[in-house]
Amino acid sequence: MASNVRIGTRSSELALWQTGHVKALLEELFSGIVIDVQTIKTTGDKILDTPLAKIGDKGLFTKELEAALLDERIDLAVHSFKDVPTAIPEGLAIAAVLEREDVRDVFIGHPKSLNKLFMTLPRHAVIATGSLRRKCQVLNARQDIQIVDIRGNLNTRMKKLDDSNWDGMILAKAGVTRLGWAQRITEILPFEIMLPAVGQGALAVEIRNGDKRLEELLRTLHHLPTALTVTAERSLLCRLEGGCQIPIGAYGQVQGNELRLDAVIGCLDGKRMVKGSRSGNHSDAERIGIELAEELLKRGGKEILDEIRLTTSP
Repeated sequence: MASNVRIGTRSSELALWQTGHVKALLEELFSGIVIDVQTIKTTGDKILDTPLAKIGDKGLFTKELEAALLDERIDLAVHSFKDVPTAIPEGLAIAAVLEREDVRDVFIGHPKSLNKLFMTLPRHAVIATGSLRRKCQVLNARQDIQIVDIRGNLNTRMKKLDDSNWDGMILAKAGVTRLGWAQRITEILPFEIMLPAVGQGALAVEIRNGDKRLEELLRTLHHLPTALTVTAERSLLCRLEGGCQIPIGAYGQVQGNELRLDAVIGCLDGKRMVKGSRSGNHSDAERIGIELAEELLKRGGKEILDEIRLTTSP
């Protein structure tokens, strides 16, 4: 099947890897396909000196790509699903969700540090992370930890760590593995300590709604179990009205016909957290997410979210 396809992507090394992965899969499946990759800078790529939570905008890494889709400058966009707001713009649709990479976060200890595991770090150890979700859960496990903010691509972050006096930093395993830095991982953090971001480790391919040609092409890449788990996570996030400014972690997993969703809402200092889980038939993924969100809100999550929004509002 010969076809020309224009893929839009961010210009970061990880985004280019993700787009290259989708491109390679399509080229392998469809002989004669001609794929052109176009890089587009997003707001999140341009503002690197400010923590994401303080920029105060949704779609930091997707808006410009979605505008290019709507303007028909590109035919599809590849996103890290964790960057995609729960509300998809009118006229666009998620056509495929690829099989998920390991969703967990990892601790990367300073190469000169003798302590390579998070829980055995000395008191008042310094850890770098740009995520409120990670900060909240780190402080819940270890109130003594000192947090420093970090932004930038993976190479930049590794260099900042190596040149610093920090004890380590926390990143998503998926990105570290995809870019060939797995040897730097000193610990994979268990879910008991760190629940991942909604959609972490999953790739989403977005197209114009009703593009039958691309719907047919991308159907071959769609991984239903991943789509179901991310649907549950995103419905929870949507009900909680969360984003970069809110410390929310969630992880869905499918076993047979059952889907289990675990989630957490935490305050910024980690002293209060509300955790919960809900299971059901995977066909009820969206409902499972909404019901767990309602449960967390009733058990104290609403007060935590109201306080956070009050302190982070402009």
